[in-house]
Amino acid sequence: MKSYLSGAAALLQPRKMAGVLAIWGITLLYVLFQGGKTSFMLFIMVTVLLLYLMIGGLGGVRRAKGTRSLYSEQDKPDLLYAGGFLRVKLSITIPGFLPLPYVVVREILKRHNGETWVFEESLIPSLKGRGELHFQTPALERGHYSFEGTDILSEDIFGLVEHKGTFQAEGQFRVLPRSVFVPRWLLFERRARLAGPQASLVPSRRETTQINGVRDYVYGDRLTRIHWNATAKTGDWKSKEFEHESIPKTVLVLDGSAASYGSSNHFELAVSITASLLGYGIRERIGIGLCCLDKHTKMFAPAEGSAERQKMIQYLIDINAEGRGPLITRLEKASRMFPKGSYFVLISPQSGQPVLDVLRWAESRGMTPSQIHARNPASMKRTQEWIDVLGSRGITGYSVSSLQELPAVLGGDKVI
Repeated sequence: MKSYLSGAAALLQPRKMAGVLAIWGITLLYVLFQGGKTSFMLFIMVTVLLLYLMIGGLGGVRRAKGTRSLYSEQDKPDLLYAGGFLRVKLSITIPGFLPLPYVVVREILKRHNGETWVFEESLIPSLKGRGELHFQTPALERGHYSFEGTDILSEDIFGLVEHKGTFQAEGQFRVLPRSVFVPRWLLFERRARLAGPQASLVPSRRETTQINGVRDYVYGDRLTRIHWNATAKTGDWKSKEFEHESIPKTVLVLDGSAASYGSSNHFELAVSITASLLGYGIRERIGIGLCCLDKHTKMFAPAEGSAERQKMIQYLIDINAEGRGPLITRLEKASRMFPKGSYFVLISPQSGQPVLDVLRWAESRGMTPSQIHARNPASMKRTQEWIDVLGSRGITGYSVSSLQELPAVLGGDKVI
């Protein structure tokens, strides 16, 4: 009996516990010294109340269990794009035979970088101790998310004891970086007016008239590309696959230096530019690779397949701007994996001599360098002078301050 009392005391607030024990002691003394039916009935009522508090503390929400379901408008609820949200359904089962007036459910959603969101809602369980909680996450940014342990809080019908239970309901999902559709990129067009030695190195990426097979439909395919017979047979959209003329491989180099970015949104812009260009590469069947100069240098060799691109996108989900030191020092660690004669595209907010050193490094290894200058969205400073400096050295440069203007800048419709 003593252990049960100590368990209940741990759940009661000190003042409330002292009051309950004082009342029980008074009724006990009342029975011992006064006697009679009235004192005995009063003692029994207070004892039953105390037993109720103890039994409620030993079971109920302490043994609660639950399962979680995630829903979204996309086909894969565990994989969505930045700016999207998820609908969450939490099914809870609370064993026990004592009724609960209500319970408070507290959820904690944690991002890979340590950010957390707390969701707290009340729920009235059924007589069988079951209930469902529905809520929606806010718009989420790129990253890997997971739900921590779920807390269940409840009080008895008198408001004297607070019961608390915790269970783990599996719930993990990933949020892909934002991306936009890039219809064309002057770097890969035959008649692009590029200065210096690049002009002779830019062949066409035009398709031939030779059909090479059938592939899955990719967003942006023209209606004339649809392979209607294959679509009718499989039930899924299929497109004709044509052979392409040869083109140099391309390596996207993402600057992940911590000192390069003024804010998290600034770095997200660079990551989104990279993701958009990877989408362009897979759609145009370009052998495209990725080099991330973050805390560690990570290199993905150029490839045309969607499986390789998915690996690159997955790596971009958890990347943070944690790089330290000169870019060239980190590039040297993966220098053997840069194909000679490929396009070297630096995505960085840096300018000046450090960038020129990197671009010269790429030229010395037989690559054709260019830069996409990710300008800080919060800064009004124009960078046309830096783009002109690159042009005077025969290097193609683009300046982008928002993801929405990327297609126009790459296609030559907008110059900043």
